[in-house]
Amino acid sequence: MDMLGSIKLWLKNDESAIAKACHRCIRELMHFSIPVIPFIHPCMLRIHLLITHLFANIFRILYWTPLFKSRLVTRPSNLYLYSGMPLVLGHLTIEMGDNCRVSGISTLSGRSMDGRPSRLIIGNNVDINWQNNIAVGGNIVIEDNVRLAGRVFLAGYPGHPIDVKERAAGLPDHEHQVGDIVLKRDVWLATGVSVMAGVTIGEGTIVAAGSIVTKDLPSSVLAGGIPAKVIKSL
Repeated sequence: MDMLGSIKLWLKNDESAIAKACHRCIRELMHFSIPVIPFIHPCMLRIHLLITHLFANIFRILYWTPLFKSRLVTRPSNLYLYSGMPLVLGHLTIEMGDNCRVSGISTLSGRSMDGRPSRLIIGNNVDINWQNNIAVGGNIVIEDNVRLAGRVFLAGYPGHPIDVKERAAGLPDHEHQVGDIVLKRDVWLATGVSVMAGVTIGEGTIVAAGSIVTKDLPSSVLAGGIPAKVIKSL
């Protein structure tokens, strides 16, 4: 153990008055901060926010957005990309419509389909919020006006086989584990929703937070639960 680690253990565990006094002083120093000075610190905060927002928008306009667009098959207009650029993995083509808003804190991945790339097709006026994970095994279609809240998972493929020996050997998943996902127009998936492979969610349907959708849902309903079931018509 290094000297710093030994000192930390001594401060935490030694019952002597010196160790306790040193531990108390260090904790007080760790939590020390100067008090808020009226006018000065509020002004500093406004300047800080102005500078960070300015640089974030400069990077968004000049760097992140054109880099991400170069990865797309289409060239969407009015794309609003915020918080950086999504992580794109695997064998995937991405088609995107106009007027979309996409969080850079998202992951888009594709499974190779016998050497062909999987396809992610995104319509117009779609929101893909922070920490979304879209795993495309074949095709995922997100139609116009769809809203994906935070931490949504579209699981088009699992990534691993069911057989334990195959999984331990690092073999890929099988074709029967893979399926398309279709989100029809005006669908809204609330925070933490997961949609499994082979599922279609009908037009205008809302899925409640934390739900897991394992089977098709009809149009214009509110659904929720694990697995998700229709709660009422809208």
